[in-house]
Amino acid sequence: MARVHVTSEIGPLRAVLVHTPGPELLAVTPANRKAYLYDDIIDLELAQREHQRLVAVLARFAEVFEMRTLLTELAAEPEVREFLVTRALEVVPSDALAKTLTALPASDLVALMIEGSLEDAGPIARALNETRYALPPLPNLFFTRDGGLVIGEHAIIGSMRYGVRWTEELLVKALFRYHPRLENAGILYDGSEEKRSNYTLEGGDVHPIRPDLLVLGFSDRSSPAALDHLCDLVFERCGITDVIVVVLPQERSAIHLDMIFTQLDAELCCVYQPHFVGPERLAVLHRRKKAKDVKEMPNFFAALRAVDQPLEPVFCGGPSRPLQEREQWSSGCNFFAVRPGVVITYERNEATLAELQHSGFRVESATGLLAGQELAEGGRTVITIEGSELVRGGGGPRCMTLPLRRDDV
Repeated sequence: MARVHVTSEIGPLRAVLVHTPGPELLAVTPANRKAYLYDDIIDLELAQREHQRLVAVLARFAEVFEMRTLLTELAAEPEVREFLVTRALEVVPSDALAKTLTALPASDLVALMIEGSLEDAGPIARALNETRYALPPLPNLFFTRDGGLVIGEHAIIGSMRYGVRWTEELLVKALFRYHPRLENAGILYDGSEEKRSNYTLEGGDVHPIRPDLLVLGFSDRSSPAALDHLCDLVFERCGITDVIVVVLPQERSAIHLDMIFTQLDAELCCVYQPHFVGPERLAVLHRRKKAKDVKEMPNFFAALRAVDQPLEPVFCGGPSRPLQEREQWSSGCNFFAVRPGVVITYERNEATLAELQHSGFRVESATGLLAGQELAEGGRTVITIEGSELVRGGGGPRCMTLPLRRDDV
């Protein structure tokens, strides 16, 4: 079995991990949506249909692993079951829950850990129509990118910013630690064991560009201390020599770097223009291996040129500021590359798609591709999927995919 291997954002995809959303989404209501980090509630049936279309497109290019399937295979092993139950009880110390988890068949155990377990309500709670979860559901789990990532042949477990996502770390760790399909050279950083409040790290802020180059986002979700620690680890173990850090604004629309920047091809990226060009552009830092300090760069593109990685921008939403803001909000910058110059995005962001066409991309619908239409060899293509429900969760195709193996570019 081949080890995990990722050294770029655009190398030909060979294996990817996803999670099709399930009943855990039904836990999100208008009253509690902010606690679950949602801006809106999602129609489950539509979201599943849209996600299944994404998975079908991915399967045209690579082996697609479903998180629930892999976890169910693992949960049949006594060692893994003990790991899952023991760690779950660290979240919710409960003898009753321990007995329930221990007795469940593997598929039911995994379902409970993803979909949550309701508390037995007492008479006062029943009278007041109060419902609470003993083990919290994971409605953000279909954004698999955040809970884990691969750099080189090493796995990294995210250290989630908000407690409502803590159990995601546990499930991702179980996969990287125990499942043979995710064999790796070792867990480089284990966010599930990270107890320091100022160390948070999520995969939406980590972009491997070359075997020796990372681009990172300092965001509300990924802290400076954790980014420094990650740099130290990848400098020592992964062959990385340079790291570019984009300092994100504290805005709900820019929770991760991949909401304002993703790479499309060897010399092309998509960005939200106001954050990268002009007077509102974000601060950018360059940290080099063995250097004591970071260097502040004039802008993002100058920083990339300084490490021999020039990228030309395609502007999300085109030249119109209202369209830029609208389409960035609906994940218009959030692309996922299946090979250089072949990317997946939501079909709703029409102004961004027009900009891509101006940059030489053909626009192909997932429907056509899945009906047997062949992609043109050697050309740039953007594959569009429906996303009216998935986008309500606050992410796009990159957020919903955790690449396990890519060929080197």
